Amino acid sequence: MNFLRWLFSPTDKEMCEETNIYSILLDLQERVEILEAENIETTNTLYELMNSIEAVDARIDILTLEKWKEKNV
Repeated sequence: MNFLRWLFSPTDKEMCEETNIYSILLDLQERVEILEAENIETTNTLYELMNSIEAVDARIDILTLEKWKEKNV
């Protein structure tokens, strides 16, 4: 609340010259774009791993059934 009172008060405000909001926004936008790209890569990798695990699981099921059939013949 104090900040809002200060911001909307009629006096002249001293702004820090080192703080450039636009450059901060550009930096944040760049970071978000990088994180979005990394998120896509991570998601793709997780799908690939999931498919690999399912393929191995299916192969284990096939081998188990073959061994079970050999014992029961």
